[in-house]
Amino acid sequence: MKTRRTWGVLGFLLATSVYVPCVDAADAAPAVAPAAEPAGGAAGESSASAVRLKALERNVNDLKEQVFRTRARLNLLKETVLGGVIGASRCVIKHKNEMGATFRLIKVVYALDGVQIMNKVDDTGRLADMPEFDVYNGAIQPGNHTLSVQLVYQGSGFGVFSYLKGYKFKASSSNTFLAADGKATVVTVVGYEKGGLTTNMEDKPALEFKVNLVAPEGTGSPAAKK
Repeated sequence: MKTRRTWGVLGFLLATSVYVPCVDAADAAPAVAPAAEPAGGAAGESSASAVRLKALERNVNDLKEQVFRTRARLNLLKETVLGGVIGASRCVIKHKNEMGATFRLIKVVYALDGVQIMNKVDDTGRLADMPEFDVYNGAIQPGNHTLSVQLVYQGSGFGVFSYLKGYKFKASSSNTFLAADGKATVVTVVGYEKGGLTTNMEDKPALEFKVNLVAPEGTGSPAAKK
């Protein structure tokens, strides 16, 4: 009788020792699986954050440019008001891109009498695809003014010239022009590629300033040209 009871107790203990680990293993399995999910989610959130940060950076650059241009307009307007020549003179500044396909325009900086009126950075190719665009169009005080320009180009090439993509080329220059009383001064800045096959790549980006005086309404033949 004791032997049968003893075997019963041993059987119960043996069944309990086998059953309990199975329950623990089953309970542990669901706890491990969800732990792998946050990795993919974190990567997705990181990628989305990078995209949002890039868009925010682009918007900030656009806002900076608007602030610079607005500040320049206010400064020039203040000069014309103090000089008592409101509406007497007008200035139009244009940029013209005549560079070859080897150079892609990625940055433009313009300053008029030391006041920055444009600071545009764009490495997406949109800036390089614009053959011409306005930099400034507003009032100006009659007299001499100095226009400073800085351009940055990204090298562009294919095949044996693909190495140019890793280089940046700069061109900078300034020009003093006369804004005549009662006239509209049109300043066209041309970025062009000078030299030939033997010219060093870093010496090819160049600038040319063309100044025309026209009637205030912008009609008629140029009165002067440089």
